[in-house]
Amino acid sequence: MDNSTVEKVHILIIGSGPAGYTAAIYAARANMKPVLYQGIQPGGQLTITTEVENYPGYPNGVQGPDMMIDFEKQATRMGADIRYGIATKVDFSAQPYKVWIDDEKLIEADAIIISTGASAKWLGLESEQRLNGYGVSACAVCDGFFFKGKEVAIVGAGDTAAEEALYLSKLCTTVHMIVRRDQMRASKIMQERVLKAPNIKVYWNSETEEILGDKKVEGVIIKNNKTNVKQTIPISGFFVAIGHQPNSEIFKPWVEMDEAGYIKTIPGTTKTNVEGVFAAGDVQDKTYRQAVTAAGSGCMAALDAERYLSAKGHI
Repeated sequence: MDNSTVEKVHILIIGSGPAGYTAAIYAARANMKPVLYQGIQPGGQLTITTEVENYPGYPNGVQGPDMMIDFEKQATRMGADIRYGIATKVDFSAQPYKVWIDDEKLIEADAIIISTGASAKWLGLESEQRLNGYGVSACAVCDGFFFKGKEVAIVGAGDTAAEEALYLSKLCTTVHMIVRRDQMRASKIMQERVLKAPNIKVYWNSETEEILGDKKVEGVIIKNNKTNVKQTIPISGFFVAIGHQPNSEIFKPWVEMDEAGYIKTIPGTTKTNVEGVFAAGDVQDKTYRQAVTAAGSGCMAALDAERYLSAKGHI
């Protein structure tokens, strides 16, 4: 690659959810001239949610996509350089670090904030995608409130699925829990709580065949793997809790991760094992996964990066 096409920046932010945009706001106000690439899903997971009611400062709630537009506008107003583009390859072997955008443009950065987020795993049904945001959700804590007093279904068998089923059981009349095998992966204590809850009905050895409804979720067809018997359950909400996948693949050769691919950060900081590379938001947080905690860690990453760049004499 011809060096004349290389762009040098102080700080590069990869990803554009609450973590990335908040990092951009802080970095721009500190005069670090941040460049942010929005990635494959500008605005992140919030762009596929509808109403957000639990983010402070929006007393009447806000649509997820609208909130991300607000974040982007604020970052732009502060002077952040926000661009379309996907980071496709990185080289953290020497400073300045190299990041390729869309396989062609090369950026060299003194510091990098990774805020590429995570993506919910889906079942892969056409009806699931069509009704996403119209009764289908991958976040019970975000959307459970809208199904107060109604019947819902949840798919999954791990701790997250168990936690979300219990959360929904406090709001909904009945929670139909669809489990693929004859047992759950969740911890013993979580399983016991689910099985003791009077309004959680567990369907063992069961798979989701189809989510029913034209404009909104009206029911689900499930099939028992052992007997092949199908049944239709009338529901208003369908929750998918089969896990999340952190968007961390391109960083694997360089940055330490756990077995699920979440980037490891030094506790109490956003620092990774690579000096000058920081991680914020859902790409490093498998516990909370909320917009407000992602934004908080984006702020931390910008402050950590500012201290790092100052100490190195870059700013």
